[in-house]
Amino acid sequence: MENQLFTVAEKVGEFLIAKGHKLVTAESCTGGWVTKVITDIAGSSEWFDCGFVTYSNTSKDQLLGVRQSTLSEYGAVSQQTVQEMVAGALKNSAAHCALAVTGIAGPGGGSEDKPVGTVWFAWQQSDGKAITALEHFYGNRIEIRRQAVRRAFDGVLSIYTA
Repeated sequence: MENQLFTVAEKVGEFLIAKGHKLVTAESCTGGWVTKVITDIAGSSEWFDCGFVTYSNTSKDQLLGVRQSTLSEYGAVSQQTVQEMVAGALKNSAAHCALAVTGIAGPGGGSEDKPVGTVWFAWQQSDGKAITALEHFYGNRIEIRRQAVRRAFDGVLSIYTA
């Protein structure tokens, strides 16, 4: 599975280089895993600007500008929060494209409304609107996070191949 993540990240890089674009990441439940896969690729500095790991609500607010009212009303794992994360990542970077991910990797922390494996994604280009997706992944903590990393990259690819 790690090779698959590396391969899809390389494809993301190829599309970004072809457009002369750079990527920024805003990660919560993946804890920087998306950024790690990117920076494992030699030459990724050509297409990767920076990554924000905003695990706490305070960091989401302070680093990305996610409003406290959004976090209070909808929670950290919500469409509203991930949209503000992706917009904040673009605003606070020199990137042309952003991805954001927030979710519940488990084993605890889930609820009836938001069970373990609930993950929200957002992707946005600097000249466009955010695209969001909700996924429900299964498995243990590592498996859920790995699936989230893969989905994050797939979303970037869908922007550039649409």
